[in-house]
Amino acid sequence: MSRIAVIGAGTWGTALAVLLSDNKHDVGLCAVFKEDADALNATRRHKNLQGLIINEDIKIYAGIEEAKNVDIIVMAVPSVYTRGMARKLKEFYKEGQVIVNVSKGIEESSLKTLDVQIKEEIPKAVVTVLSGPSHAEEVARKLPTTCVVGAETIEVAKYIQNVFMSPVFRVYTSPDIIGIEIGAALKNVIALSAGIADGLGYGDNTKAALITRGIKEISELGEKMGGYKQTFYGLSGIGDLIVTCASMHSRNRRAGILIGKGYSLEEACKEVNMVVEGVYSAKAAKSLAVKYAVEMPIVNEVNAVLFDNKSAKEAVDNLMLRQRISEDKALCWDSIE
Repeated sequence: MSRIAVIGAGTWGTALAVLLSDNKHDVGLCAVFKEDADALNATRRHKNLQGLIINEDIKIYAGIEEAKNVDIIVMAVPSVYTRGMARKLKEFYKEGQVIVNVSKGIEESSLKTLDVQIKEEIPKAVVTVLSGPSHAEEVARKLPTTCVVGAETIEVAKYIQNVFMSPVFRVYTSPDIIGIEIGAALKNVIALSAGIADGLGYGDNTKAALITRGIKEISELGEKMGGYKQTFYGLSGIGDLIVTCASMHSRNRRAGILIGKGYSLEEACKEVNMVVEGVYSAKAAKSLAVKYAVEMPIVNEVNAVLFDNKSAKEAVDNLMLRQRISEDKALCWDSIE
């Protein structure tokens, strides 16, 4: 049994707290805001996770002070708050604790992934990442889910694998932290495009194209940044991309649908009423494409729709009518005997 503090009482943090408690760990769920902690303690339910009961073994706190005496800290705050939360946790961090980042995003100002931000704020931290096709709503319902944990050593990876593994939550291990982080963050941008296509009334053909060409953009950038191709065609790449583009649990897809129907970005985010991570990652993805000289037309068009008042229809037209190229530059007639 491990002592675990889950920082962030949103849907994902709450679902993971219940999963870890079911695995017989000693779990504390740390809400950032006192009113959230009070509501969860009063009802033992989360307003956005219907049917989930937070068992009495899970201690619910207001604030993060309880993170100072645990074996594992699970970081489940929205990506835009990751650095700030890590800075606060530094006061309570003790050497040897493992931090598991389960959020997804890239810092717009620095273009750094979340694990790097945590390490910068807590230099002694042992940082791992957990990602994959894993909507909180389905984990809360105990539906079979698979994820991958990335860590610097196999020993730490296996430790976290064993902590999270259950009959309904299978965990694989990987050394490719940067690849997992990039796949997790950028799939949200592609999911916005898939939602926009849905909002425009386009069909399965369009979505399949966006998923396929989207993972190509993600993998090309990710490899330039030091990730491995195998990661992008695994759970935290194509797996997470498929589920985020296809499911109505996805807040990124839901926001995209509204934008495709004519809502402004602000109106769509207000309607979804949850953090739409792809909005925060879109600008960073575009900047990374420039920095690493990677062509990312879908990412560029998403940015144009979100921030430059480009119509969604025009963005799709631009993608359809852009320059004529082969599907893969490495596959050409001269390369085939």
